[in-house]
Amino acid sequence: MNSASQKILLTVSQGQLEVLKDSPLLSSPARSTTPIGTAVLCHPHPLHGGTMDNKVVQTMARAFVQAGWEVIRFNFRGVGLSSGVYDNAQGEIDDLLSVIEHLAPTGPLALGGFSFGAMITAKALERLQTTREVTRVVLVGLAVSRFEVPPIDASLHNCTLLIHGQEDEVVPLVDVMDWAQEMVLPVCVVPKTGHFFHGQLPLLKGLVVRHVV
Repeated sequence: MNSASQKILLTVSQGQLEVLKDSPLLSSPARSTTPIGTAVLCHPHPLHGGTMDNKVVQTMARAFVQAGWEVIRFNFRGVGLSSGVYDNAQGEIDDLLSVIEHLAPTGPLALGGFSFGAMITAKALERLQTTREVTRVVLVGLAVSRFEVPPIDASLHNCTLLIHGQEDEVVPLVDVMDWAQEMVLPVCVVPKTGHFFHGQLPLLKGLVVRHVV
């Protein structure tokens, strides 16, 4: 994200994962002298060019950093310097859980993702439900029409921000609304916006900052 990003090659059971860690901006008088917690963010589909450098994921990262969180982004297996191969959204959940276990084992935890990464986040939340508290969730362009996405537990609704573009050409808004309707989970709809939030990244950043500060 910037020259201050710390690059890490994390050793995990399947080999290694390429990681970038960014520290929060704590110079403002309104900020604490310590991070709020750790936010772990997931990137779009590995087979369609998705990496931790995706512009939507970077925008989410900047928002968390601005709000006072330490931010960890990583490449799923088979992407960049991460070893292994794409595992049809199964091993990718393990990748996320491994990053949390090694780099955010304690303290306040936020999870977020874009598109495929948002789906992986939702699946990981289901696995973490009885073992780890998650204090903030941000799901952008959630890929509900392409994968089976579990419901978000009711205990997490107040801390979950679900953002979708009105004109999303990859995951139709109606599919996300149908998925969220059963849970009565609010959807933040950005008008005149497609899947990749072209021209609306500053707005996206502001929405995330307000949710996680």
